[in-house]
Amino acid sequence: MIDAVLTEKRVSSLLLVCSTAIVCALAGCATDPAKYKTEADEKVYRIIEQKWSDDFGGQTNYRISDVSPGPNDIQIERVVPPDGVLTLPRAVALATAHNRQYQLEKEALYVMALDLRLARHEFEPWFFGIGSGGYATTDGDDGVGASANVGFNQLLATGARIGTQVAINWVRILTGDLEGGLLTSVLSANVTQPLLRGSDRRVVLENLTQAECDTLYQIRLFNRFRKTFVVEVISQFYIVLQLFDAVKNAEEYYESLVGLNQQAERLAGAGRLTRLELDRICQEKLEANYMCIQAQKEYKHALDEFKITLSLPATAELRLDETELEVLRKMPMTEPNFTEADAIETALHARLDLANSFDAVIDARRKVLVAADSLGAELNLTASATLPSRELSTSEAKALDDMFMAALELHLPLDRVEEQNVYRKALITLNQTKRARAEASDLVALAIRRDYRDLIAASERYGIESEELRLARKRFENSSLLLKYGRASSRRVLNAQDDLYDAQNAATEALVNFTIATLNFYRDTGVLQIRPDGMWTSAQAAGEPTTQDELPTTQEMPELQTEPIQTDVQEVFEQPATQIEPEPIEQQATQIEPESIEQPAQTTPVDA
Repeated sequence: MIDAVLTEKRVSSLLLVCSTAIVCALAGCATDPAKYKTEADEKVYRIIEQKWSDDFGGQTNYRISDVSPGPNDIQIERVVPPDGVLTLPRAVALATAHNRQYQLEKEALYVMALDLRLARHEFEPWFFGIGSGGYATTDGDDGVGASANVGFNQLLATGARIGTQVAINWVRILTGDLEGGLLTSVLSANVTQPLLRGSDRRVVLENLTQAECDTLYQIRLFNRFRKTFVVEVISQFYIVLQLFDAVKNAEEYYESLVGLNQQAERLAGAGRLTRLELDRICQEKLEANYMCIQAQKEYKHALDEFKITLSLPATAELRLDETELEVLRKMPMTEPNFTEADAIETALHARLDLANSFDAVIDARRKVLVAADSLGAELNLTASATLPSRELSTSEAKALDDMFMAALELHLPLDRVEEQNVYRKALITLNQTKRARAEASDLVALAIRRDYRDLIAASERYGIESEELRLARKRFENSSLLLKYGRASSRRVLNAQDDLYDAQNAATEALVNFTIATLNFYRDTGVLQIRPDGMWTSAQAAGEPTTQDELPTTQEMPELQTEPIQTDVQEVFEQPATQIEPEPIEQQATQIEPESIEQPAQTTPVDA
């Protein structure tokens, strides 16, 4: 009796301490959310690093803004350089580090990996600890009590759900007819294992498998976005430079007409030029002045839009480095030395977004398998065991009997209308996904054919415009000289001046168009890679890098790589999703075999 009371007191004290410790621990965790953020960041970026293939590009500039940047990430202040001149590399670095759309893409990647972390956690032990205590009075009987429960639940890849807990309960009646105490401790465990519906490992792991794939797809899309983004920034940079060059041409055109007007006034005073011709020159001068105003307006508007792309204030004062345009002018432009078929084949193997379209068919096949599994009967095996220790009271102490239970629960497939609809929709979705995959391939081929034609046309146009500029400049010089000696009319000189002005703008536009066409071609074929500084590079067949610092001519363009990119889709499937064969649907049908997803990477927690 005395031993029982002493044991009761010791356990009650232990219960009080445990309950207090649990409450304090939970309160302490709640007051330090920074630890949760740090832990989430570590696990998310560990997942991304595991799934990031070198073929996607360098693992740089993908961390969100409220996370410490990586060692190779761009770290640049969002300010204008002291001299007010913005070079192309600095513009790309500013856009990569601060562009708002780029930030959204990084956050989308983070959130997708965060969802994968939760999907993996579904197959990890879920620990819990609950403590409670209180005071109650009823009909003159006063009492106090406390309880504590500690255990875990876990879902296994076989579909089994297991749970274990230890529960301790203590009640003490302080006054009244029932004065005394009661103390029990219980160890219990339970297991539920599906034997029919829901027992297939592929079905159980489907949510995790899809989450793994979705994260891989998002990494691909992010790297695809980086390629399109750098092309957009560089293209916008050159377009602004083109408009700035148009401003200079307009100013030179106006100054030339001012000089021509002064020369015409002298000739008219000497009686060698009619008043009508003088008035025409004066009219052309006024129109040239308005053209300067329009060119300035278009340039400033484009520059302000470019500032927004760089996430700079629209009121920031800056100008772009003009030497970037001069570098392009010094480079020879020739037609490409590769075929259209080579370019299409490369794109079909290298495009990351196209790889996602092919993998989507495999995902749809798994959804059909899962939906078909839900049509069958459900048979569950349930087992539980309870191991009480002792029941203590002030009057006696007695042992409690152990309990064990096992049962089978059968649900016949008598009503499967909802599951039938889901299955039929899954089949339709599979057919839609196949068509979408075929359409995506066709659209890629269409884009490459368009880019190839644009590249050839831009190369030829630049050659033509350059020759026209040379002839227009020569014609204007000759006409001006003849006018000086009275051997040419003012109309002839004005026409030559107009043609020279148009030829200057057309030549610059053709140069910029060729540069943009080259970038678009590299982007759409998928061979363009992003450097840590945000700029681009494309690997030559000989292994020598080609960068935007030395923009390749079409004659210098590399032999296009024809080997498919490597992805980590093998973590879920046996066959790479990007492999393109004459009958890809039948070949990919093997991806839903049981062993295809029994990979440790799919079920092992990332932080195990």
